[in-house]
Formats: sequence, C-alpha cells, structure tokens
Amino acid sequence: MGSRMIGLGMHAPPKTLTNKTLETMVDTSDSWILERTGIKLRRLAEPGSATSDLCLEASRRALADAGVSPSELDIIVVGTCTPDMPLPSTACFLQMKLGASRAFALDLNAACSGFLYSLSTADAMIRAGRGKKALVVGGEILSTVTDYTDRNTCILFGDGAGAVVLSECPEGEGVLSCHLHSDGSLWELIYAPGCGTIHPCGPEIVEKRMHAIRMAGNETFKQAVTKMVEVSLEALKHNNVEISEVALFVPHQANMRIINAVGKRLGIPGEKVFINLERYGNTSAASVPIALAEAREEGRFKKGDLLLLASFGAGLTWGSALVRM
Repeated sequence: MGSRMIGLGMHAPPKTLTNKTLETMVDTSDSWILERTGIKLRRLAEPGSATSDLCLEASRRALADAGVSPSELDIIVVGTCTPDMPLPSTACFLQMKLGASRAFALDLNAACSGFLYSLSTADAMIRAGRGKKALVVGGEILSTVTDYTDRNTCILFGDGAGAVVLSECPEGEGVLSCHLHSDGSLWELIYAPGCGTIHPCGPEIVEKRMHAIRMAGNETFKQAVTKMVEVSLEALKHNNVEISEVALFVPHQANMRIINAVGKRLGIPGEKVFINLERYGNTSAASVPIALAEAREEGRFKKGDLLLLASFGAGLTWGSALVRM
C-alpha cells in the first residue's frame, strides 16, 4: 500500500508586514526587496501565539476537507524549526488541541525542507503498516527568530502553517516517491547559533541576536538552485516521467530568483510553476503545504494530475516528491 493526499488546508495570520513598513525599520526599499526577492508582504503571528496554534487552524481545515475526524488519525508529523518549546514536541501539543488521542505524534526539524521530510516519513509509516491515516503539517513562526535589524534577512521571512491528510491507497497512486538529502558540512550557510546546547539561552544571546537566523546569501542561492534541480530530476528519473508530464511544479517559496532559475533549468514553462511568495514570504516548512492548498483553491490542478514538489533549507537539507493528486 501507498498513501495519497485526501485533504489540504492552510492558515496564515491576518497581521501583515509590508515592504513599506520595512523601509522604516532598516535601510531598504520596496523596489529593492521586490527586485531581489519578489516578496511584497509577510504574515506575522500575534505575540503569544504558538506554532501549534497556527498548525491547529491549518489541520482543522485539512481534516474538514478530507472528511476525517481527529479520532481517525494514526500518525501526526509536524515539520518545524520554531517549535512551541524544546520539549515536548509541537506535534504533541497539536495532538492535544485536536483531540487526536489515537495518533502518535512527532516533530521533524529539516528547516525549509521540513514538510517534505515529514511527508516522506508519514508516507513510509503508512507503507510499513504503522497506520492508515496521517496528518502532515509544516508550521513556523519565523518572526521569533528573525533579526529585524539585518536588512538582508528580515525582508525574507513570514509565519504560517499548511497541512495535508494522507490516507492509505493502492501502490502506484498518490505519493509516488520521495527523495531526501542533506549535507551537514554546509551548515554555516543558514543557521541560528543561539539557544541550543552550544550557546544556551541567556540575556547575552538575545543581546547579540544569536537566536536569529544568519545566512550567506550568495552561496545559499547557488546551492539552492543546484540541489533543487538535481533532486527534482531524481524524482522524474525514478518514476520514468518527463517534465512535460508534470501538471504543476510546487517549489519551496524562498526567493523569486531561485524559483525562476530552477524552473528554467528544469525546462518547465512558467505557467506550470506555482508561486505565492509575494503574499507570504519564506515560511520555511509551511511554504509547500500552503502553496498546495492555494494551488488547489485556484484550480491549478485536478484529480489525476502529476505534481512535482521540491524544497531546500538549512542543514543543508533538500528534497522532492512526485505526487499524483
């Protein structure tokens, strides 16, 4: 048996951070941000919100879309790098808030690749007979780890959550394959050094903004394009599928230049590439499931279509999935 997506849902906080507002915070401009990233605004969670709160709203919508009650879930996997707490897992908080008492729950931290890592894990568990229905969520409150004095990174990140309900199905339908990779030797390209065991939390950590994301932009761009192209081609080759057979390419929404470069190298027409980056910014693990939910809402794919998903994130991590909807 394999697994297929039977429900999609997303949630973005109503509060926005526009480029015009960022102009008052750092040395930047609306035109500079648009030219380099393609982002117009980001969503920000209200102070006191937890990542599991955003995940809860997205999960409720996905479950309603699937016609599945929380009590039917066997597995909950949450991809996040901004958990509610170091322990317990955000997935356990989500399980409690949903009332999904039958499900076992776990978190995965693969940064922006978190959703595809979580999708692959849940799909493998269903294939292994560990359950028939799974909830896979990508959720982040990146505003809590963003340095709003760093003009190179504060323009990028937003908050949100997206969720998918998986159900057991015959082999050859639904999730056809997932492909995951990582390279820890390149960890310094994207990282947040503070509030771990190397640099435990303390006043000096926040004062030096060590809790916030740091990124080597130019080298990250090169790696992102190369790895997302490679892993996308890996998925196509594994399934003996040509790029022309893909109805929609749903990449991680990190940067417009990255998305355009990947699409060009893959040879996929622009109208087959889904982009909602301008409305949300980079929401890390939430970006692909949010994009999936919006793409379905906009009628960008139909039942039976092949979708190619790809992501890249800190770690470094990268991955892809080929899915028949």
